[in-house]
Amino acid sequence: MIHNLRFELSFKDIYQLENKLNFCKFNKIRNINIPCKGPVKKEFFNSTIKHISKNFKEFNVTYHYSLYHQYSKNEEKSYQDFLDFLKNSYSNKNYEILLVSGSRKKKNFDSISVLNTINKEKFLNIKLGIAYNPYLEKYYNVSSERERFERKISSGLVNSIWFQYGTDIQILQNELVYIKNRVNYNKLKLFGSLLIPSKQFLARFKFRPWKGVHISEKFLYSLENFYDFTRDLVSFYINNDITPVIETDFSSSEKLNFVYSFFENKR
Repeated sequence: MIHNLRFELSFKDIYQLENKLNFCKFNKIRNINIPCKGPVKKEFFNSTIKHISKNFKEFNVTYHYSLYHQYSKNEEKSYQDFLDFLKNSYSNKNYEILLVSGSRKKKNFDSISVLNTINKEKFLNIKLGIAYNPYLEKYYNVSSERERFERKISSGLVNSIWFQYGTDIQILQNELVYIKNRVNYNKLKLFGSLLIPSKQFLARFKFRPWKGVHISEKFLYSLENFYDFTRDLVSFYINNDITPVIETDFSSSEKLNFVYSFFENKR
């Protein structure tokens, strides 16, 4: 399982990116995710892809394409930019794409509308990942996630589902059962966000919670309880063939070993 883990990189410039990629190489990490948020957007996002494709071909990369952050001028221009991005990916077989609407959805330019439009393109053979947040209805009073999922899947362009992080395994179980009953489950790759708790992470999250990420107060105010939950979530992911995606910092030997400690004695 450790060799199948995915690691999300955060960085502010090419120098930081290179340092983290070299750290990954040294520690035999090959599966990485590059988000499209913060400073990593627009031209810097594009130059990041070019830099990795040219200099770090050994990595298996998933790029998060945010329709919100990559929006430019108008819907037509933004769609053409994404279409060009997809066509360029044909010559770069070492990466895949996770399509996300972004933190604030554009009314007529989100993942559903774009998938439906792309589906009409001739000679475009592409498969994309989509995000799924199991916790929206119970904790954020948003009841549209299942409907949005059905509309995304109906495009026929989806080959992977990426679960948002949360601390309610029963809710995650319920949504997984729902997905298994609605789609050809064996043809989809499943990924799940994993946050590794630390005092620093808890302090930052309390000060500025991540949008759409539910963490129970039981874990926010007890690091030991959070550790126990993390082990339970890892077991759930493994037992359900969901590949964990590490989204907290791992870029030191001490932090990486701590990540791996949650996978000890797992099948």
